[in-house]
Amino acid sequence: MNKQGNTYTFIYASVMVVIVASLLAFVSQGLKPRQARNEMVAKKIDILRSVNVGSTARDAEKKFEQIIGNASYIVNSKGEKVDGVAFDVELAKELRKSPEQRLYPVYEARLDNGELKYILQLRGNGLWGPIWGYVSVNEDGNTIYGATFGHKAETPGLGAEIDNADFQKQFIGKKIFDSQGKLVSIAVVKGGVPAGNEHAVDAISGGTITSNGLAAMLENFFKGYEQFLKNIERERHE
Repeated sequence: MNKQGNTYTFIYASVMVVIVASLLAFVSQGLKPRQARNEMVAKKIDILRSVNVGSTARDAEKKFEQIIGNASYIVNSKGEKVDGVAFDVELAKELRKSPEQRLYPVYEARLDNGELKYILQLRGNGLWGPIWGYVSVNEDGNTIYGATFGHKAETPGLGAEIDNADFQKQFIGKKIFDSQGKLVSIAVVKGGVPAGNEHAVDAISGGTITSNGLAAMLENFFKGYEQFLKNIERERHE
């Protein structure tokens, strides 16, 4: 075959494409278990962070086992426990369902001081892509103990600040329900929150759309967890 001809060039290029594609597919398959484990560890780090427990890739699994272990489950919009594994719930898929049909993961964290916290998982939309988070709630089913948020592609220095510790600390001590037991969620307010407001935090400067997306995510999922949170309060007084 003439190595200078078009036919040879075409065949050579086709063979190389097949070889490279096969190698990439092989490498991708080989890395999948490691990628899955890294995602699992990152998720555990975020869950622990929501109860103000710091961890790293080296110790996250151990701390998760000590503080949470198997104390996790799924609830529906009625606050009822349903079959399934909380860790396996993909909120991206749940968001495609109506709120009444969604599955809501719950993790129970028992801290060193004996206090019990309930960790709720959230997901929504920012300016450029999905945002997500975990919010821990005290045994009153109302007071936020800690919160952590993440994003896929928000603008650095603006919307991306939702994963900043100083922003997240604002949520500590905030209330999900008002004094009459009505769900009011947590507003993300531009221009500063009045002193004493238990239901709002300061928005991110220059990150209006991301802040609005975060507020919508909180309201959306607190509604989904509403009956579960009310059940916690009711059981506490029984």
